[in-house]
Amino acid sequence: MVLVRHGQTPTTGSVLPGRATGLHLAEAGTAQAQVVAERLAALDRVDAVYASPLERARETAKPIARARGLKVRVDRGLLECDFGEWTGHTLKELGKRPEWATVQRYPSGFRFPGGESFREMQVRIVTALSRLVERHRGGVVVAVSHADPIKAAVADALGTHLDLFQRILISPCSATTVSYGSAGPMVLSVNSVPAALADSSSEA
Repeated sequence: MVLVRHGQTPTTGSVLPGRATGLHLAEAGTAQAQVVAERLAALDRVDAVYASPLERARETAKPIARARGLKVRVDRGLLECDFGEWTGHTLKELGKRPEWATVQRYPSGFRFPGGESFREMQVRIVTALSRLVERHRGGVVVAVSHADPIKAAVADALGTHLDLFQRILISPCSATTVSYGSAGPMVLSVNSVPAALADSSSEA
């Protein structure tokens, strides 16, 4: 399983866009998506390419699938966390709220007002990945998602408590590889970003 975060958008690093529709890749994000597609084209095989329903994820997945002659399949389990009432607010503003410390240090005990809890998000993404692994048993699947769900999936695969998942960095268009087998998941790489993207990658 290759987990890819979508490319950079006009709001990356400044706004919490959540599940709001209409947010597309920035010019830099489109270039990042092409670079990651070229990287993944070097794999011996890719059996399927899935993406979150949001535009920025589907636009990132498109060149990856096209390079393999595949179609992008949408899976709602790969969606961004539902930030509820926090959706659309700037990170600068949210960082001043007292709840922000809980988000960073005790995420397992936090639910976004009117939205999803981090625990629910983790269960959702892990369940979705398990479903895709079962559907393509023995194959290689690329799943394009978002920073927090990928971080939560990595924490689960590592056996790391959810309260520590904020320590995992997932940059735009980074590739994270997890092998899911009968003995359990094995994390092969996290946040792999080529030098061409390293300078322009940012979190959030």
